[in-house]
Amino acid sequence: MLPMRPSSAQLMRVWLQAFGLAVLGFVLSLYPITLSRQAAWAVDGTPESELQIAITKIGLGKEVVITKGRKEWFMRVEVTPENSVVVRQEKEGERYLLDESEMHDRAMTPAEVDAAITDFVNSVKTRQKVQ
Repeated sequence: MLPMRPSSAQLMRVWLQAFGLAVLGFVLSLYPITLSRQAAWAVDGTPESELQIAITKIGLGKEVVITKGRKEWFMRVEVTPENSVVVRQEKEGERYLLDESEMHDRAMTPAEVDAAITDFVNSVKTRQKVQ
């Protein structure tokens, strides 16, 4: 007795299954590449290992925003003739890890504002090197 010959529908089903498995294997082989690229680059296209630092003068005070990937550090020193307010924040994504402020009953000098900003930037840099 001769073996039964598969129909064209059965052949098509076997071919589609084999093709689907080949495509799935190819896609899964690219997955580690995609993960490593996401880990190495921030959303804006800069290497995630680099800190992006922006310092802005605001009135008599200053503001600094430091970003690294999804993490952000913020410090604002607001100076009026009567007092000074220092705000520090740290967040990852939308979650705040630190949100504190302090008020001084006198105006900080420009040198004190610069020193506070420099100390904040250096502390963030140091903490990132340690991690």
